[in-house]
Amino acid sequence: MSVHASEETLYGLMAEFETPGELVAAARKTRLAGFKKFDAYCPYPLHELDEAMDLHDNRVSKCTLIGGLLGCIGGFSLASWVSAVAWPLNIGGRPLISIPMFIPVTFECTILIGGLTAAFSMLIMNGLPSPYHPVFNVERFVNASRSKFFICIESDDEKFDRRRTEEFLLSLNPEEVAEVAE
Repeated sequence: MSVHASEETLYGLMAEFETPGELVAAARKTRLAGFKKFDAYCPYPLHELDEAMDLHDNRVSKCTLIGGLLGCIGGFSLASWVSAVAWPLNIGGRPLISIPMFIPVTFECTILIGGLTAAFSMLIMNGLPSPYHPVFNVERFVNASRSKFFICIESDDEKFDRRRTEEFLLSLNPEEVAEVAE
């Protein structure tokens, strides 16, 4: 256990595990124990972890869909406005608004605005850029990008009680449990 942090500066408690299977099992038990504000850290993606943590956030995909639809409407509207209002050219009796002619610009605007919306909504919803996080204060956390697996339960979780949470984390058989100071 690291140096004790006061209740005001405590971000949470972090447990360190040796294998990805231990981390997934710990995340599942943490969720089943009723904790909602916790996160897991590992050196590579673990797709089982999403299910174990019950992560089903699809806000980025919804934003991307909305952005794509707005790009589609905007691209078609721009092409129609230019062709029929701003610069109408009646050549050979062709219609001013020709849907097949507008398909490429509509498609490109859909992809452009949808892609930009996906990128920016992902950055915003992930809280990026964020060069600092309290877990960086734990000395052994440097191994999260190499070979170790961590789970951190935040102190502002409604079920968090310092003593009980520490006992719970110790019951998961971690290598170490550390306090995370803000």
